[in-house]
Amino acid sequence: MNVAVVDQSPPAGVVTDLYVRTKTLHLEAERSGIVNDILRGQASREGYTLFLRNLLPAYHALESALERLSDSLILSALSNYKLDRAPAIEKDLLALSGPDWANQIPLLPEGKSYQQRIALAAGEDDGERLIAHAYTRYLGDLSGGLIMKRLLARSLALSQEQLAFYDFAGFSDLAALKRDYRSALDRAGAAASIPAAIVEEGAIAFALNIDLSLAVQRSLQKSAVGAQQ
Repeated sequence: MNVAVVDQSPPAGVVTDLYVRTKTLHLEAERSGIVNDILRGQASREGYTLFLRNLLPAYHALESALERLSDSLILSALSNYKLDRAPAIEKDLLALSGPDWANQIPLLPEGKSYQQRIALAAGEDDGERLIAHAYTRYLGDLSGGLIMKRLLARSLALSQEQLAFYDFAGFSDLAALKRDYRSALDRAGAAASIPAAIVEEGAIAFALNIDLSLAVQRSLQKSAVGAQQ
């Protein structure tokens, strides 16, 4: 008599699904544009500052949406963490470029496009596609933030006051925070109505990050050429 073997292992959560879907894109992101320069210790202060300036609108869009949807059954688990990076980025930009940073540092079309995509995700399907953007940004910050912080401090001689982006004040145990936030992402994904859309949104988020990283690098190269003429 043949006995069917039933797989009783729990189904993969949205974090695992996002990881699998975006693994290749993640590697591409690390090898592209300004991010690659940062990881190799070859970024300039100007390049890093331009990168921060163009990440800021995405964080504004994500954080304002999570706050607006904080009563959502799907997103409340994420909203409650208050990981807000936008104020920290603004603090860094002030320390790096002075009070007129918003006028001195250009907002590139790719930075605007990233912001617009997050705003679009927040307005459809009860905002559940924001889970993908929270995964891409916050879990990425918690996973690689300390590495980036050390690299930037060493290669660009940045001070603590210029690296607030990587400082999760109020959380004493970042490993526990990362573990708990991953669990919150999985709970949010389990409550979502269209998990596959979240996974595909993750691929879009990584593509937008790659586009932005490359755009920052192109902008720097264009400025360098202009300065030589």
